[in-house]
Amino acid sequence: MNVIITGATGMVGKGVLLECLDHPSVDNILVIGRNRIDVEHPKLKELIHLDFTDFSGIKEQLTNYDACFFCMGISSAGMKEDEYKHITYDYTLSLAKTLVLNNPAMTFNYVSGGGTDSTEKGKVMWARVKGKTENDLLKLGFNQAFMFRPNAIIPLRGIKSKTKLYQFMYDYFMWMIKLMKVISPNSVVNTTQLGIAMINTALKGYKKSIIDPVDIIELSK
Repeated sequence: MNVIITGATGMVGKGVLLECLDHPSVDNILVIGRNRIDVEHPKLKELIHLDFTDFSGIKEQLTNYDACFFCMGISSAGMKEDEYKHITYDYTLSLAKTLVLNNPAMTFNYVSGGGTDSTEKGKVMWARVKGKTENDLLKLGFNQAFMFRPNAIIPLRGIKSKTKLYQFMYDYFMWMIKLMKVISPNSVVNTTQLGIAMINTALKGYKKSIIDPVDIIELSK
């Protein structure tokens, strides 16, 4: 299986990348990003691309791939809706539309979030934008498309969050997340489970397109 990963410098994307590097069914990995990653591996190729609204100039390099794990994302804190939508929706759909033309048999996995609003009409801005992104991805015509909605995520394998607020919370309040895991085991996942679950949806498919934490845990087994 040949896969594309975005957001590999972030916590989730790095977790997915490390699992892909270790997995025997993943032969080649293309990481698309605006910054280089701190990983070298024979399976791995990096493509630096600055404009995520336009992939026309590199579309020939985006063929013969079996899956895309879209892990790029930002926090909506302090952002206006049009700015957040531009990065969250426009960037995602721009790449997805290019990929579905080149690789119609591809599996497209999108990292969304718990609480995403599929109606697109709720009061929470980020949830509406994520909901529209999910809905429009599912309409594009990929062979398979899965919307991953993790809640709390425990980073493993030395992975750090690029978002300072999130990393602060991991540094000082990890005990709360671990306690949540004890109280409600199906509500918290780790980066290894998330990466393996993504690989397994591409290899085996799954019974539903919206992937909640309990599904991530099931898929990672």
